[in-house]
Amino acid sequence: MEKIVLYYKFIPIPDTETVLYWQHSLCEKLGLKGRILISNKGLNGTLGGDIKALKAYRRAMNEHSLFKGIEYKWSDGKADDFPKLSIKVRSETVTLGWEPTVNKDGVVGGGKHLKPEQVHKLIEERGDEVVFFDGRNKYEAQIGKFKNAVVPSVNTFKEYLTELDKPEYEKLKKKPVVTYCTGGIRCETLSALMKEKGFEEVYQIDGGIVKYGKKYADEGYWEGKLFVFDKRMKLGFSDQSKDIAECEMCENKTSNQTNSTNIRRRLHIVCEDCALAKTLKLAPEVSGTS
Repeated sequence: MEKIVLYYKFIPIPDTETVLYWQHSLCEKLGLKGRILISNKGLNGTLGGDIKALKAYRRAMNEHSLFKGIEYKWSDGKADDFPKLSIKVRSETVTLGWEPTVNKDGVVGGGKHLKPEQVHKLIEERGDEVVFFDGRNKYEAQIGKFKNAVVPSVNTFKEYLTELDKPEYEKLKKKPVVTYCTGGIRCETLSALMKEKGFEEVYQIDGGIVKYGKKYADEGYWEGKLFVFDKRMKLGFSDQSKDIAECEMCENKTSNQTNSTNIRRRLHIVCEDCALAKTLKLAPEVSGTS
């Protein structure tokens, strides 16, 4: 049986090249594919492979002084959902152009972590005052998001550095804002940036959408499918997962996204029938995968 794991950890890494070499050796030995990004402030990975190999990887990580105790989010998938194994050293753990302070305990000054059930408790206590804030790219939110969430019109994560300065967000600065993203890593940085920019009460969903979906599936505040950056493209948390987007050609509900054939390709919401029947030459728009 094969699975996919998603994980991250913010922690100072004094020798990134040694960690790079070790990760390459470990993953190749275990036959894993996926992506791992390493910086001097942490690492972020998504790996697919045999479940026994992934558990062996987790054991090896837990034996390392820097990486023990990481929470791994498991989902259905396989090694071949990734084209290859890619492990790189980058200047930032998450590409933004701004980094929070990081110590051995993680991000300093970020939003308060809320477990999924604590999110529900906050809403019970504060009602409509609570604001869900999407920390992903806008094309991810097209197929799934939290109900009534604020979804900024950004194509890459680094756009949040200036996006949050827009006047329309001023009214949120005194509200309880719950940030969310796929597995939690982007919200570690985003929530710290929001506090830096004057947002007074900032939270983040511990473990991101993945952990929330595992707890509540489609019976909570999440609606639609979860966009993922591999061949699967999307995940549903139950058989009752809704399609919330509309096909750009026939307007039927769908969660199917297809690349256009323009030189500057972007993802379009196009149902499977229309994708098979048409050549997509819609207006180009740059989309990123940060």
